[in-house]
This record gives sequence, C-alpha cells and structure tokens, in this order.
Amino acid sequence: MIEHSPAPVIAKPTRHRRTPQQQRWLRVGFFFIDQILIFTGFALAYVLRYQILWPPPFDQIVAEVAIENMVPFRAFLPIVFILQVLLGARFIVRGFYRPSRRMTLTDEATAITGSVITMIALLIVVVFLYRPFFYSRLIFAFAAVTIIVLLLSWRILLIGIRHWFWSRGLGRERVVVVGSTGLGQLVMHALTASPGAGYTLVGYLSDQPIISGNRARVFHHLGDLHDLEQVIEAYHIQQVIIALPFWQYDQLPELVARCQHMGIEYQIAPDIYQLSFDRVDIMHLSGVPLLQPKEIQLHGLNLFFKRTFDLAAVLLTLPITVPLAAIIALVIWLDSGRPIIFRQQRVGKNGRLFTCYKFRTMIPDAEQRRRELLAYNEADGPLFKMRDDPRVTRVGRWLRRTSLDELPQLFNVLLGDMSLIGPRPALPEEVERYEPWHHRRLAVQPGLACLPQALGRSEISFDEQVRLDIYYAENWTFSLDLRILMMVIPAILSGRGAW
Repeated sequence: MIEHSPAPVIAKPTRHRRTPQQQRWLRVGFFFIDQILIFTGFALAYVLRYQILWPPPFDQIVAEVAIENMVPFRAFLPIVFILQVLLGARFIVRGFYRPSRRMTLTDEATAITGSVITMIALLIVVVFLYRPFFYSRLIFAFAAVTIIVLLLSWRILLIGIRHWFWSRGLGRERVVVVGSTGLGQLVMHALTASPGAGYTLVGYLSDQPIISGNRARVFHHLGDLHDLEQVIEAYHIQQVIIALPFWQYDQLPELVARCQHMGIEYQIAPDIYQLSFDRVDIMHLSGVPLLQPKEIQLHGLNLFFKRTFDLAAVLLTLPITVPLAAIIALVIWLDSGRPIIFRQQRVGKNGRLFTCYKFRTMIPDAEQRRRELLAYNEADGPLFKMRDDPRVTRVGRWLRRTSLDELPQLFNVLLGDMSLIGPRPALPEEVERYEPWHHRRLAVQPGLACLPQALGRSEISFDEQVRLDIYYAENWTFSLDLRILMMVIPAILSGRGAW
C-alpha cells in the first residue's frame, strides 16, 4: 500500500505536459530554426563582404576590383544549402535536438563553434578546388562568425525562456527522492530551494519516514521503497533521484533496474565516492552532486551511419576476404577435415540470441571435452580460456593468434547480427553468470573487433573488458571506430594476449 501524509500539499501533475509527439514536433521546429539562422548568417556575411564592402578597401584600385568581382547572392545558394545539410546532420549526431539537462551552454558553444568551423573549412577546400578564383575567401570567414553568433544567441534566449518558465512553476520535471536520511533531506531541500533548476519535488520514498518535529518544512512521504512503481504511476513522476545512505547500497541495483524497466530517468546522489565515475555524468544541484548514467550513443542517426559503414566496408573488401576465406577453408580441411565452419549460439544486442560463425580451430568434439578442462581455466569472471588448450588444432592455433578464425563473422555483419566494431559476443552461459552491471555491455551490437582486443585481449581482466565495452557504448563516435581499427591491426600482428 502507498502511504499518504495529510499535512503537505502535493504538486499536481501539470496539464501542459508535452506528449512524445509534441516533443518530436518541438525538436523539428528547433531544427528548422537552426536552418533559418544558418541561412541568415551566410546572408549577413554576403552583405558585409559585397554590399558594405567591410573591411573597406585601402585604395581606389582595390575598391574598383572588388566591385568588378561582385558575385550575386544566388551564386552562393548551392553552397549555403550544402552547409545547412552538413551542419544539420552534425547537430543531429551531437544530440542537439534531444531534450537533455546535461548539455550546458558551454558544451553547446564548444560543439557549435567546432562544428561550424569544421564544415566551413571543408567547404572552402571543396569550393576552391572547383572554382579557385570565383568566390571571396573572406565571405567564408564572415559566415563562420555570423552563424556562430546567431546560433549561440538563439540558445542563450532559449535558456533564458526555459529558466523563466521554470521559476514560475511551468514545464518542470516531477521528481521523487528515494531516501530520507541526511543526504535525502539535503537533496529535497536543494530541490525546493532551486525553482530555476526545473524540478518539482513531489515527495520521497523511505522505509523510515522523516520525523518532522518542530521543523517548518515537511516533505511528503509517499510510501516505502517497494512502492516505487505505484508512486511513479500515481503521481506521474518523470525523474527519480536515489539518495540512499551507503549502508543501503545493496538495494541500489534493484532500484535502478526498476527505473530502467519503467523507462524513467534516474540520477544518483552518492553518499560515498565509491562509484565508477567513468560511466556517469556529474551534475550539481545547489552544491549537491548528482550522478546520471551516460546515454548509449548508438541509436538513431548514429546507428544508421555505423550500419552504413559496416555494409560498405564488408562489400568493398569482398574481393580480398572471399579468396582468403577459401584458402583458410582448404587448409583447415587438409589439416583436420570437416566441419570447416563452427556454429555457436551467442548473445547479441539486448540479449537476443543469434548463430555466430567462425572457422573451426578445435577438434570436432571440443564442446563435449570442455567440462574436463574447467579446473584449468586461466580467465577470471565467467570466461573460460587456457593458454595451451589441448583441443586447439595446429592450424587453429595460428588462426586464433591472427584472429582470422573470425573472418566468417563478416557474414554476421551482413545479416545485421554483428558490427565491425563492438563488444565481443558472449556465450549464453557466460551471460547467466553476469553481475547486474555487466549487462550494460549488451546494449549495443557485438562486433568483430573491440576496444579490449586493441588494448591487450586476454591479458585484461574480465571486469576491465566490460568497463571498456561500456565506455565504447557510451562514448561512441565514428572516429573512435576508426581508432580502434587502427589499434587492432598491430595488436593482431603482434599476437599480444591471443590465446
């Protein structure tokens, strides 16, 4: 049962809460406003360069040449269109249009400035290779400045409007705090004392309600910890802040799992600094540190770009990989006969099972003999590895050292079960032995190559491998994929950690 306290007044759910469809249209609106500002910024640069003639020519001859070389604005329209497309795609990839309190004005200013300068520089190279003496170089410098100024001014205005609404109780996120000790009360005091932060405190959950005594402020006790789901549904909660004391941290994984199951955002106020800070973003609420898990970057347009690259890379390398695979298959057949391909059930994205293909590197009855060798396992965690596994064939040992046994997994990439870069696919029995935090590595597609493979393969502990996989999922960029590919090649050639 959910407990109710009659004393405090509960914040009522706002009638103006945006639906997911309204939020999508709002993001589309912001996107088109940015497009208009990019076009306007380029038009202002044109006015400065060709109509105002700023900076003014230092003599009459230069002025006459500038007038003779006047270019109509319509000549720049294709360039402006390309710039709008490039910057629009870049902003989408950077998550500018996803509602988030994590991105500060400083973050946006840095991202906008870097994106605009990069795309302008790219346009300069392309334009002057095509028409080297047709356009003024100075207009591109003006465009970079005017576009950055307009985009940043728009975002400063947005932030001001947002805080104005928040300070008047409009558009805030409805928050419940889990915990009633000194830390929980500190968080609740900070929430109520900071209306401009955009949160409305609905109440708190705790197995031990606060005894108010003579204190002026009384927070509403909504129920015990096991009432979390009912409270979220009953009070339309949008954000959960977990502020448990350190002696209740054994309940933290369950609370996090329940929030994730309901699709509710959550943050953690640490009572002790023993958490892994490489997997969280740190926010501050009136001096109180809040930890929020980083988002998985591989979704939406990012996932589309990654999938496109995977397919293009596999198809373009077929003239090399197909003959190589044929040679390896022949060598395996001559060395130890059939089967040549080893099929095995593996765990993919979000726990989905799929058939993984590899060149066979062990004797045919290797799986049946595995139980006999469990006592000789040299890997930690749920993995099973042996440096001198007696089941490995002569050719198989060489294939494992060079990772060529994984060449058939290019077929898994074509099927969409795997990616070129991603955490290595796990066996179902390994996943069964995972600790709760290990499962986050399953939030992205498995891959042929991964960050742990580039940094040492079997020489790295299992927990460290998982941490690296989670880091990859939460910090993915296309350049990170390229760096991993370049790191994996020397790691494979050296054979470091391959056993």
